[in-house]
Amino acid sequence: MDEDLRYPIGRFRPVKDLSQIEYPRLINEIGEAPQRFRKAVSGLNDQQLDTPYRPGGWTVRQVIHHVPDSHLNAYIRFKLAMTEDHPTIRPYLEARWAELPEAKSAAIEISLAFLEALHTRWVLSLQKMRPEDFQRTLNHPENGTMTLDTVLQLYAWHGKHHEAHITGLKTRMGW
Repeated sequence: MDEDLRYPIGRFRPVKDLSQIEYPRLINEIGEAPQRFRKAVSGLNDQQLDTPYRPGGWTVRQVIHHVPDSHLNAYIRFKLAMTEDHPTIRPYLEARWAELPEAKSAAIEISLAFLEALHTRWVLSLQKMRPEDFQRTLNHPENGTMTLDTVLQLYAWHGKHHEAHITGLKTRMGW
């Protein structure tokens, strides 16, 4: 059950030979993520926002603050891979970021507005990429060589993954 609560849409499994006709769909999923998060948290009060989505997991508030942290890193990784040859990116300790005071207590509107602006800019960039651009690579110190089409798939999944944490909790709690 913990696996189901932690990975409500399943673990990330990239498609190896992704067809370029899939790019617009994935870009659209990234573009729609901010509105899906707004809808997911609409009407939640502070007590609900401070409820963990699973035992031992982050609170809804921490999830909302995590998503733009993570997606900002993804946006920068795309920019690096588009402007450098096979750059080595820097991972970050997301669990520690989620424990910082602002991630545990700040108003979620800050991160929702940031996510909207970030995704607007990111989608504009993604829409201008050529199919061959998605074959550019970066080096992730923990995951090895990754193509941008794999990174695109990862972050389309990532948004839905965390949205499902929130919507699943709401369903279980009857909110």
